Amino acid sequence: MNDSHLILGVDIGGTSIKAAVVDTRKGALTTTVLRARTPQPATPKGVVAAIAELARKLKWHGPVGVGFPGLIKHGVVRRAPNLDPAWVRHEIVDHLRRALAVSHVAVGNDADAAGLAEARYGAGRGVRGTVVLVTLGTGIGSAVLHNGSLLPDTELGHLEISGKDAETFASTVARERNKWTWEQWGRNVDRYLTTLEYMLAPDLFIIGGGVSSEPEQFFRYLENVEAKIVPATMGNDAGIVGAALFAVPGMRALARKRKRSVA
Repeated sequence: MNDSHLILGVDIGGTSIKAAVVDTRKGALTTTVLRARTPQPATPKGVVAAIAELARKLKWHGPVGVGFPGLIKHGVVRRAPNLDPAWVRHEIVDHLRRALAVSHVAVGNDADAAGLAEARYGAGRGVRGTVVLVTLGTGIGSAVLHNGSLLPDTELGHLEISGKDAETFASTVARERNKWTWEQWGRNVDRYLTTLEYMLAPDLFIIGGGVSSEPEQFFRYLENVEAKIVPATMGNDAGIVGAALFAVPGMRALARKRKRSVA
């Protein structure tokens, strides 16, 4: 049986690391989600060892996709604000390949992972044009897709609006810190999304993060946004499923290479 569509998805967070095997044709988990505490300090050695242990528990020896809380370029970490400084300039893809003893590993930004999953299998499924996922939480994560193709590493949570970083007034932490009402905060989010709309003219906004479970509290205040706005639907699975999707293009390339060699 050809099971090349099965990929281990790993979601690295500031406090926990989650992993499960994903059927990338369906966007569904095929195993229980296993969790490990993110080691403190969250050094490359400690985090990779934790991922290797999760893979061992799942008895996994195939392709792996990883959602990482930072910026990755060509397999090298450029920024990792919530992890140990030792990550900067670390060759994460090579490290994971060696530690997991697998031939194919793909790593991308964790917000991009969630966006990929939601656009393909969740709230954005079947939507043509531009889809923007905004994850509201401790900070603001973002993912931008056009006709299903990802524009990686947008980091739109750090957009400066009226002299302020968007995360300082539109994240859920900002609402809690300032003790804003839902209306006060909702109007801040409205200002943020309106700015994104001027820049990107999306066909759909997807709102992720914990607040996506209570849209009735603040969606009514997003009154200046013309694009459709919907809550994310995949919950915590989005990061794992999207991480697995990072590895799909590489697996397809390997399959084509094998076919040519057989021919």
